[in-house]
Amino acid sequence: MENVLRPLIVIGGSVVLTLAIGWATDRLLQKADARNPHTPLWGLLRRGRIPYQLVLCAALLRGSYVEARVLPHHRVGVGQTLTLVLIGSAAWLVIRIAAAIVETSYTRYASARMHRDPARVRRVRTQVTLIMRVVSALVGVVAVSAMLLTFPEMRAAGASLLASAGIIGVVAGVAAQSTLSNMFAGFQIAFGDMVRIGDTVVVDGEWGTVEEITLTFLTVRTWDERRITMPVSYFTSKPFENWSRGTPQMTGTVFWHLDHSAPIEEMREKLRDILRECPAWDGRDYGLAVTDSTPNTLQVRALLTAKDADDIWTARVTVREQMIAWLCAEHPYALPRVNTADAVPPPGVPRTRTSPDGTRRAYEPPRTGQGRG
Repeated sequence: MENVLRPLIVIGGSVVLTLAIGWATDRLLQKADARNPHTPLWGLLRRGRIPYQLVLCAALLRGSYVEARVLPHHRVGVGQTLTLVLIGSAAWLVIRIAAAIVETSYTRYASARMHRDPARVRRVRTQVTLIMRVVSALVGVVAVSAMLLTFPEMRAAGASLLASAGIIGVVAGVAAQSTLSNMFAGFQIAFGDMVRIGDTVVVDGEWGTVEEITLTFLTVRTWDERRITMPVSYFTSKPFENWSRGTPQMTGTVFWHLDHSAPIEEMREKLRDILRECPAWDGRDYGLAVTDSTPNTLQVRALLTAKDADDIWTARVTVREQMIAWLCAEHPYALPRVNTADAVPPPGVPRTRTSPDGTRRAYEPPRTGQGRG
């Protein structure tokens, strides 16, 4: 009977004590979160309750499983397994606590500076993300090393491993040259403020927003919701456009190719009216000018401003569509055409034709359906 009750009491007591301590700790964190709604720290710490309970349970069982007399012939294996679980769950708990502290610090910083300096907030967000990835990697490496050192064979081989560490490092560096270059490029991007999460960039002719940055790759979400993944070393070795660098405000242009008779002054007034009705225009500046001419057309450019890349795109397409619609309805003669017939002059201008003797005379073209007599 004792052989049955003892394991049940030891193991069951450890599990019950773990659940009780975990529940009490969670209740304390929940109350602290309710009393301090301005900080998310306590709510984020509650995410670590699973690794916390694993640490407690593994520690209790590791210290009492000998008294339980469970699998006495496998005592070493059971102790080794519990030790590995304890190390792994402790590393998991450290990562969760570090993530909660870092996320809380970033949230406070972002709430204080979001309206004044959004670019700086995005930069800090990028740095925080990469720092957490580095911390997770370091904790994972330390945990795996600690697990391996619990095996006597690994401790005996430690001296030879250290002696050959230099050679192994050189070989690994040559074999993983591309990976290492990407990792150093990731640090350079994070702390050099070259590109940040949320920046609007143009890479290889694709326009999009930086969605994720890791130590080895970067993901850009395009306007049509595609994801472009590329190594971070691309951004340290090749030129790219960063529309969010500095301030997010942007200046955009819209071009038209029109007939030489286009009403430029009236187009300036119409541009002003269109922009006044366009919510995407920030009101800073606008303008319209003839920037080039060819034997058949004029190149007319409209200039307008907006607060960011999304609004500048909306303002440009709005101006382009409404100006073309207005020209088609009010000034169709201003649209470009192939001059295979006599040009249609603007309203109020008499039509002329060159006679054989070289003089230009007014004439009235024949109406549709009428022939020449």
